[in-house]
Amino acid sequence: MKITDLPVEGYERVARAEDEASGLRAFVSVHSTRLGPSLGGMRLWPYATEDDALDDVLRLSRAMTYKSAVAHTGLGGGKSVVIADPKEKTHELFEAMGRFVQDFGGTYITAEDVNVGIPNLRSVRRTTSYVTGLTVEEGGGGNPRAATALGCFLGIGEALLEATESSEVSGRTVAVQGLGSVGYELAAHLAEAGARVVATDVNNERVTHAVDELGVEVVSTDGIYDVECDVFAPCALGGVLNDETIPRLRCILVAGAANNQLLDERRHGDMLRDRAILYVPDYVINAGGVINISCELKVHAIPGTLAQVFARAREGGITTHAAAGELAEAALAAGPSAIE
Repeated sequence: MKITDLPVEGYERVARAEDEASGLRAFVSVHSTRLGPSLGGMRLWPYATEDDALDDVLRLSRAMTYKSAVAHTGLGGGKSVVIADPKEKTHELFEAMGRFVQDFGGTYITAEDVNVGIPNLRSVRRTTSYVTGLTVEEGGGGNPRAATALGCFLGIGEALLEATESSEVSGRTVAVQGLGSVGYELAAHLAEAGARVVATDVNNERVTHAVDELGVEVVSTDGIYDVECDVFAPCALGGVLNDETIPRLRCILVAGAANNQLLDERRHGDMLRDRAILYVPDYVINAGGVINISCELKVHAIPGTLAQVFARAREGGITTHAAAGELAEAALAAGPSAIE
């Protein structure tokens, strides 16, 4: 495998990997480890060019830094992208990707993302230990989609309160763009709460399932922007809020699970504000997944904490109980580390 580091201003480490044996072409970006090791999912997508892939991984890793910081997870921001057709995934491809992740020595921890699921992460884990999101039975914290979807659902209620002085979801119309693992669960929460859900997805099987199980209404992938609704919820890929789509929106707020929803953060954020559409920052409302994973990492950190307790007791000639108390007092003295 050939790994090439790419100097990018404002990023700690960005690298490209190519492995002839497995066919791997990929990028890993570590934006920041100031608050802890960088965490971010592994995305597999048939990018048209390597420049497109690099641009995506840079934007996504930066967003992960902000997401982790706002959620006070004690983690930094990173991301990885694999340039490949989802129909051509192999164990060898993901094992090679694991070796690429391993090269970062723990400064980057990976997880699932678009077109990368738990079976693929199992292959990655054969060649690196820096993987999260596996099943509870495998020592992981499970798929973070449930936490992401719940956070988005709760966030929509808070955004409705801000925009309309009522957090009530029942009777509202929500246009859900994308019925993947998170989008589907969000649609389920909304439907259960009494909302009218209008949805779209490129996968007809998902759409049929959502109609049968949740009673959603369906529109075309392009027609979703024209739905008259209270909430437009992007839950697929990023960059969907742009010069062409924002003028078409017929909603009072935008709140969804997709990353990097604004194609140009400043320009399109201003466009939404000028149209009196409340934009809910994606990296705040969709942070449930990274919070879920941070809890998994904290559980796995227990042995390290015990090692500190034992070392402090041994070196200080005190009991382990007293040593643990000193660690707790030190943490209390440092002050709060989470939003109350």
